[in-house]
Amino acid sequence: MEAAIKRYRIMALLVGVMLLILVFVAMPLRYIGDQPGASAVVSPIHGLLYMVYLVTAFDLYRRAGWPLQKMVLMVAAGLVPFLAFYIERRVVADARAELERGAVTAEA
Repeated sequence: MEAAIKRYRIMALLVGVMLLILVFVAMPLRYIGDQPGASAVVSPIHGLLYMVYLVTAFDLYRRAGWPLQKMVLMVAAGLVPFLAFYIERRVVADARAELERGAVTAEA
């Protein structure tokens, strides 16, 4: 499960950073600066990374056997600026705590 945690962490941080770039750089340039170029590049990249993030989040959720509420929080993390960083810390801490307790197997 440690490999699933690592994949989740990487994707959560990538999606969080791309969302911040999208919301605080690309979208203002598009709507305030009338320069849609940055948004045209960043938006599809964030969308693609978000889809990969959903797969990794679901993988970790399934391996840990968490309730659906935790998966909903993980999904929301890629949609709300700054939330990805907070949720990533909580999810990884919970997953590692469950690994230490032996609640789930340590398999990849």
